[in-house]
Amino acid sequence: MKKTKDENTEEQILNAAKNIFQSKGMDGARMQEIADKAGINKAMLHYYYRSKQLLFEAVFKNAFSLLAPQLNAVLNDDSSIEDKIRNFTSNYISFIVNHPYLPNFIIQELNRNQDFILKLKDQGFPNIEKFKKQVDEEVAKGLIKPISAEQLFINIMALNIFPFVAKPLIMALTNSDDKHYKQLMEDRKTEVANFIINSIKTT
Repeated sequence: MKKTKDENTEEQILNAAKNIFQSKGMDGARMQEIADKAGINKAMLHYYYRSKQLLFEAVFKNAFSLLAPQLNAVLNDDSSIEDKIRNFTSNYISFIVNHPYLPNFIIQELNRNQDFILKLKDQGFPNIEKFKKQVDEEVAKGLIKPISAEQLFINIMALNIFPFVAKPLIMALTNSDDKHYKQLMEDRKTEVANFIINSIKTT
């Protein structure tokens, strides 16, 4: 009889893999350890996911499918640009604190396979068209300084992503332990938003 994949087992595997990837990273994670944590044997794990890379991608897609709608909601609601910056920053940092493997995984995959971005689009890639139009409108009204919407969005992304991608460097430069680093990231929810908003405010 042909085997069928069980959704509960698959969820157990993804949860176990997420925990292992978060604590040990892609390179440090072992399929046997993930199988043990999921309460299954390694053969069963390989039946669901033939390789660690495929499992890592599945964990990533699962997490990104949760993040993308949040970011889309922020970018496409009717709030001001200032509120969008605050909400985007807060939502993104909160999410990445709980899924710290995501930024490095995206960088790794983009460097290895540029077509990876197509996989992100399949997961409901955030749409910035309304954001761009709104920036142009607020610039025209004199509510914010003249700035390209694309440049503003890149600034938001860069200031939010870099501290996670460069975590070991940030911790070393700031002489931080894990607790202090987490507090720095929590503080950035307001620090980044205030920095960007103050840079574009007209008054």
